[in-house]
Amino acid sequence: MTHEFDMVQSLAVGTESRSGAWQFIRGFVANWAEPLRDDDGWTEADLVAAEERLGVQLPRTLRDGYLLFGRRRDLTRNHDVLLSPSELHVDDSKEALVFRHENQGAASWGILLEALGEEDPSVFIRADLADKAAERWEGWLERLSSAFIEIVLSEFLQADDEYCDFLDVYDDQGIEMLERVCTRLPFPDYPVCEEPGIRWFLGDDVLVRDDGGMVVLARGRTEEGINRIRDLVPGDWLNDPR
Repeated sequence: MTHEFDMVQSLAVGTESRSGAWQFIRGFVANWAEPLRDDDGWTEADLVAAEERLGVQLPRTLRDGYLLFGRRRDLTRNHDVLLSPSELHVDDSKEALVFRHENQGAASWGILLEALGEEDPSVFIRADLADKAAERWEGWLERLSSAFIEIVLSEFLQADDEYCDFLDVYDDQGIEMLERVCTRLPFPDYPVCEEPGIRWFLGDDVLVRDDGGMVVLARGRTEEGINRIRDLVPGDWLNDPR
């Protein structure tokens, strides 16, 4: 089945629409992890209960994502946390519906309340600061469906797995080599409020994320894949046992 999934083409389609996003997620998970099952999502009753508790109607894309794979911990909670329907809440400033937390509570992701009526609203991020008056909801991604793609890719990347690794980048050489040996994936730079943004790359049996030229995270589909990127991109890879 692996040869049937073209990650570059599928991701290009996936960032254009909700249906494309779900198609990409299904294909990616089937080829790089474990295929989605019917019981990987929350139930309609779970979402209705959340809506009744919150007094709002959840955007269609949020509902679709939760129904499709919201209970798959390996795709939603390896590092940061996609909240369960019972954990969804409105932030203290009454500006946004919060649906995801950074693993140490340093930030939250949300949808502005004024945009809840949109099918595929933009996603914003808010840092948890000592000076609460300085906190602001800042742009993250233009589409919630793209944010769900990002969640799946990022959580897959940061699993407790021998094929996952992390590299602090100390100079431009590592990023330049990454750009030469890997294919840039057609996913928008993000957060939209920052420059440079986060970028995704595909190597030979390895998925790579460049966090603004400062940190590189990688997960191989095979041992050969993760070792190849370790050899090609110079630096002290955190988990390299060789």
